Amino acid sequence: MGAARMSSTPLPGIGVRYDLVTREQRPLSVVAHRDGSRTLSAYRKDDPDACALSVRLTASEVEAVIDALMPAHHSPSLLSTTELGLVAERIELAATSHWNGRHLGETRMRTETGVSIVAVLRRAEAIPSPGPDFRLAGGDTLIVIGTREGVDAAAAILGRE
Repeated sequence: MGAARMSSTPLPGIGVRYDLVTREQRPLSVVAHRDGSRTLSAYRKDDPDACALSVRLTASEVEAVIDALMPAHHSPSLLSTTELGLVAERIELAATSHWNGRHLGETRMRTETGVSIVAVLRRAEAIPSPGPDFRLAGGDTLIVIGTREGVDAAAAILGRE
């Protein structure tokens, strides 16, 4: 199968519309709005002028969808943790989090969930293997590895306000 063909159309005052027809002949479009949001639309296969679905996504929702479709951490040279029953995820610490300004060890993350925090992303910096004395800050993104249940529990703990 060849590369997907996409066309773009400027929409003055709005942004840019990108159109693609899938391998199954399903027309899709994305309108990239000037404010960073996107509108994703899928059209009926039997009537390409009939919109079957249209969803407006915020900039942060767009990032989440992009990460789900093409995770930045995916690389053929990395260990595939899902085969081992593990998941690796990013968990963002809100500015209003109970843990903002506290030490990582205070979360008791490994003890409570069995999850390992393998790195913290802060602004443009990556801090690998943070120790228990590492001070968390709102806006940090924690890279965690563990079981699905453990990662869900870690997200609940870190989401505490």
